[in-house]
Amino acid sequence: MQTHKYDVVIVGAGGAGMRAALESGQRVRTAVLTKLYPTRSHTGAAQGGMCAALANVEEDNWEWHTFDTVKGGDFLVDQDAAEVMAKEAIDAVLDLEKMGLPFNRTPDGLIDQRRFGGHTRKHGEAAVRRSCYAADRTGHMILQTLYQQCIKHGVEFYNEFYVLDLLFTEVDGVRRTAGVVAYELATGEIHVFQAKAVVFATGGAGKVYKTTSNAHTLTGDGMAIAFRRGLPLEDMEFFQFHPTGLAGLGILLSEAARGEGAILRNSEGERFMERYAPTLKDLAPRDVVARAMANEVREGRGCGPDKDYVLLDLTHLEPAHIDAKLPDITEFARTYLGVEPYTEPVPVFPTAHYAMGGMPTTVDAEVLADNSQVLPGLYAAGEVACVSVHGANRLGTNSLLDINVFGRRAGLAAAAFASRAPWVELPSSPADETVAQLEGIRDRSDGERVAVIRRELQETMDANAQVFRSEATLKQALSDIQALKARYQNIAVQDKGRRFNTDLLEAVELGFLLDLAEVIVVGAMERKESRGGHFREDYQNRDDVNYMRHTMAYRTGEGVRLDFKPVVVTRYQPMERTF
Repeated sequence: MQTHKYDVVIVGAGGAGMRAALESGQRVRTAVLTKLYPTRSHTGAAQGGMCAALANVEEDNWEWHTFDTVKGGDFLVDQDAAEVMAKEAIDAVLDLEKMGLPFNRTPDGLIDQRRFGGHTRKHGEAAVRRSCYAADRTGHMILQTLYQQCIKHGVEFYNEFYVLDLLFTEVDGVRRTAGVVAYELATGEIHVFQAKAVVFATGGAGKVYKTTSNAHTLTGDGMAIAFRRGLPLEDMEFFQFHPTGLAGLGILLSEAARGEGAILRNSEGERFMERYAPTLKDLAPRDVVARAMANEVREGRGCGPDKDYVLLDLTHLEPAHIDAKLPDITEFARTYLGVEPYTEPVPVFPTAHYAMGGMPTTVDAEVLADNSQVLPGLYAAGEVACVSVHGANRLGTNSLLDINVFGRRAGLAAAAFASRAPWVELPSSPADETVAQLEGIRDRSDGERVAVIRRELQETMDANAQVFRSEATLKQALSDIQALKARYQNIAVQDKGRRFNTDLLEAVELGFLLDLAEVIVVGAMERKESRGGHFREDYQNRDDVNYMRHTMAYRTGEGVRLDFKPVVVTRYQPMERTF
């Protein structure tokens, strides 16, 4: 076992992690631990843009952006956090521009902007051009830009180090963050990183579902590690299903396509979103569009031999316009479905995309140990965190904004804490639990296969806890998950080696997925209403009297325990959500 000592340790090298590292690394000694080479992080898959009320193309202001975020999130958004994000959005974009990010430009040389779902002017009057973009590779450009800046400033990276545990030490009756335990993929060695402050930026957990836009690596590691260490997870029942995943595959086609004028059509050729959202049509918030698409299929207006998808039509757009603004999207359609977007509509269906819930934090990215108490020295930003700027449904382009605004805040806050806080001792034998877990799996000669349990988990989540939910389907999902958790205790891996043993690590990740799936389903069963991405067929109305509150899930020996905390409302009272 090797031991390292840093003021700040950042777990994850996507957009949030590297934005935090850029701030922290210039102030205190900082290490970034990442299970992937940094530029392979999933931020690079984000296509459409990063929103900010720059008003470069149309009249706009940050208050309209705040309102859209709150309304889009079905009023479960903490409005103080949304105000912070919308206000700081402008500087966040300009900071990236100054770092060298190659945004698309207007003829006058300003950062160009385009429409995106749910973003409006004058509090819902009409769609507005708010998304700043670099073709349909915005996330990729952000990732490259931040990595170059981190290298420029000498940030230390530990690539292919899997963080598997979070360490605490009690000081005067208060739990303090002490560091993390990591597994080095190349050698199989265990490393303990002692730190005054730890920032989790480990991304989402889309692999609990079978049909997902998320990469194989998005297994909810940070959320699950925190949950196992007794920390709560907030609003986990809210999972976003992006409307336009390639049918049957889940690979994402960005909302940018609809922002540039693409239209959703059913088997009758109808632009059906006009019935569901007369004002915003195809650019309504994602939860509205995803349910509309699923409903068209359920009512028999789906396309294809099995009538199980709808069509995204770009054929009325000029090929030159498509090539200039949507090069990756069209290439995906050609590569994976053999469809030519110039002349053929593309088969699409909702795909699991984004976890609105996560580790609860303040607006300064401090992680909460309960409804109100901050855990000293622990921070989180990005999809792993729930500062609750997304509420029950995230607006498109708010994710790339979230990682930059709150990634920056996390880095600043962690560095400030590390500058003033004394060191705390590591717990005795800090890696024992991690070693026991890994060796227990590796030493078992025969047992359940990881891939089989993972497939069955994903299939029950797709079937029972996706766009439409009910008491019956959720009970089925919970029963399946609990049976799979029992079988998981007997998993075995074929690879018994130590170097590059991804078989072993996938077994650990499966445990994380099972824990998080249970939290999602238990929260969804308790929330007997429909709000944002959570739609209950047996409770189809929003219930502000009983459920205008955040769900807080805790791990206990008897299973998941739920608590609740109020939503922060500043200026926008809940109203009917029409588009």
